[in-house]
Amino acid sequence: MIKYLIFFLGLTILLSNNSSAQKMNEQQIEKKVKELLSKMSLEEKVGQMTQVTLQVVSKKQGTRDQKHELDLAKLEEAIVKYNVGSMLNVYDVAHSLEYWHEIINKIQDIAINKTPNKIPVFYGIDAIHGVTYTKGATLFPQSINMAATFNRDLEEKAGEITSSETRASQIPWNFYPVLDMGRNPLWPRLWETFGEDVYLTTQMGLSYIKGAQGNEMDSDSKLAICLKHFAGYGFPLNGKDRSPAWIGERMMREYFLPPFKAAVEAGAMTVMVNSGENEGIPTHSDYHLLTEILKGEWNFKGFTVSDWEDIKRLYTRDRVADSPKEAVRMAVMAGIDMSMVPMDYSFYEYLLELVKDGKVPISRIDDAVTRILRVKFMVGLFDNPYSKNNNSEVFASPEHSKANLQSARESIILVKNQDSVLPIKKTSKIFVTGPTANLLSVLNGGWTITWQGNEESLYPKEKMTVLEAIESRIGKSNVSYSEGVTFNKDLNTANAIEQAKNSDIIIACIGEPTYCETPGNINNLNLEKAQLNFVKELSKTGKPIVLVMIGGRPRIISEIEKLASGILLAFLPGMEGGTAISEILFGDVNPSGKLPITYPRFVNDFVHYDYKPMEVFDANVFNPQWTFGHGLSYTKFDYSDLSLSSNSISKNENLKVKVNVKNSGVLEGMESVLLYVTDLYGSVSRPVLQLKGFEKISLKPGEQKSIDFTIIPDQLKFIGRDNKEILEAGKFVITVGGLKQEFELK
Repeated sequence: MIKYLIFFLGLTILLSNNSSAQKMNEQQIEKKVKELLSKMSLEEKVGQMTQVTLQVVSKKQGTRDQKHELDLAKLEEAIVKYNVGSMLNVYDVAHSLEYWHEIINKIQDIAINKTPNKIPVFYGIDAIHGVTYTKGATLFPQSINMAATFNRDLEEKAGEITSSETRASQIPWNFYPVLDMGRNPLWPRLWETFGEDVYLTTQMGLSYIKGAQGNEMDSDSKLAICLKHFAGYGFPLNGKDRSPAWIGERMMREYFLPPFKAAVEAGAMTVMVNSGENEGIPTHSDYHLLTEILKGEWNFKGFTVSDWEDIKRLYTRDRVADSPKEAVRMAVMAGIDMSMVPMDYSFYEYLLELVKDGKVPISRIDDAVTRILRVKFMVGLFDNPYSKNNNSEVFASPEHSKANLQSARESIILVKNQDSVLPIKKTSKIFVTGPTANLLSVLNGGWTITWQGNEESLYPKEKMTVLEAIESRIGKSNVSYSEGVTFNKDLNTANAIEQAKNSDIIIACIGEPTYCETPGNINNLNLEKAQLNFVKELSKTGKPIVLVMIGGRPRIISEIEKLASGILLAFLPGMEGGTAISEILFGDVNPSGKLPITYPRFVNDFVHYDYKPMEVFDANVFNPQWTFGHGLSYTKFDYSDLSLSSNSISKNENLKVKVNVKNSGVLEGMESVLLYVTDLYGSVSRPVLQLKGFEKISLKPGEQKSIDFTIIPDQLKFIGRDNKEILEAGKFVITVGGLKQEFELK
């Protein structure tokens, strides 16, 4: 203890000239960056651009059976010899809070005590639904679920809590939020997105940034966020991860860039680059996107970081570079500031050679390092490379769990409730079955404790599966259970059928196992035949069936949808998901989630809610299983008196929209009020609907509220034929709750 007190006293004196970023304005930070840069050698600068994974400096892999162990000699080599400025990841299982402190302390000890300019290492982690790699952390519903809440406040709170608990782990940088557009339902990273809509994605992303980073990323409970994955990653032509997209300039600017642009304007200072390619250009080599648009048009002052090994892949996979060294040159000159190498020091060695050979100018190196140092100052690393406050008193606190549970409740979507089969009476005899009924992992998905999230034995025993939550709510004596089938094969259908015959109602929990990234690629969006056939056999008992769909994608269930009386889409509701599902099934919570995607009815019929007019012309039809924004309640909401402040506005005027919403049912409930705009005629074909506003409200039986929206002219702009943003005069329609009003923009 005395040793550490002496060390921290020395550190305080050592850093006394480096005022806290919280106390420095922008000009002061720029001065500090310039001064530091002038003292750095080329080797130090290139090191700042180099990021390696924890595995590189480890003796032992962390697994469920083996404790991770740092190799201090390798760690010193990384920081002192190779001047590494950033590290990331785990190897390969979540660490305890205390062990994270040990790791970060040892890393920063070397950086502060054994390097010439004492530049702290910037540690980053994928904390995408909570601190996924810290044991016992508050793990929220995944992004697709948070989008389904249509509740900005919940997403902001999730950002606050995740940042607080990440800082408690002494980690100041989070690779999140994901602002990719989830517009291909096959894509295995769909669940990491906020869905298919531009406005919803933008609003939820901004809410997260507000909670996670705010205006003081150097504070005790905030951090630097990282936008992923710039840009167009979420729309691969074949639906497979890390595969080509074909997105034209107009489409890119209309659908895929707006969430990133809004986030940059909101203060995002780091951006991770798309692992794929678009129109034949791997994004890690895309000067137009990374430099001309991001840093030029948008005046982005932060830095870009590559994704895992993707600079190397310009040579090994994409074959746009004819050598590993050329891949480094190409990426750096395109605008990559930091390389997630991540398993060796090849980037460092090649880049040094490239600068000395005159193939990468020192001005480009100085630009990249300036950006990296700027963020390090802003996040407070020079003020304290360790943790300002370990936040241990609030880590995984009851308050955090409460916010998590509420998020899960509001994220679950009731899409079918034939003959009011739900909620179920608590005196009923329930048969629970299906492959997702008794697993915690499937409620969370990937990036949970491990990369794939599939180590069920590592999940906290105090959290409840769907089965356990149902038993807890109505008593074990009222519940019987048989798994029936795995995800893709029969186990004991005959036994399950016999148990089902003795029940009042069947709750069939079906869906997907956990997966993340490329291992989650599939060839067919249909739910596996074993599960479809199982539900068909269950239906022969004549008992009412409630399907609970759990998984990251909208698997096709059209052939069994008609066999179910009730259907809940739970997607990936997180650690409190089992509890939330049981509360909704038995009426303790009124469902309020709405679909953030369009759920397809058929394989290959992937039409989004904001489709173009020709998609419903002649023989074409829009016929999804359920459309974007669909979601039922146990009560009834009536919309009335939609009114506009004017039926005609100029290009400099805002439009005020008002609508009344009444709970005409007998239960209290929450409703997401969604406002859509239709541009009736445009020089480029316009979507039939576009979400431009939403508000989540709570109403008691008989209660009515008046909801106000404001439409600003910028919301009526689109990308014209010259690929530039334009605002055209014309007629528009406002739609809210099935009500419509027309106005004209002069």
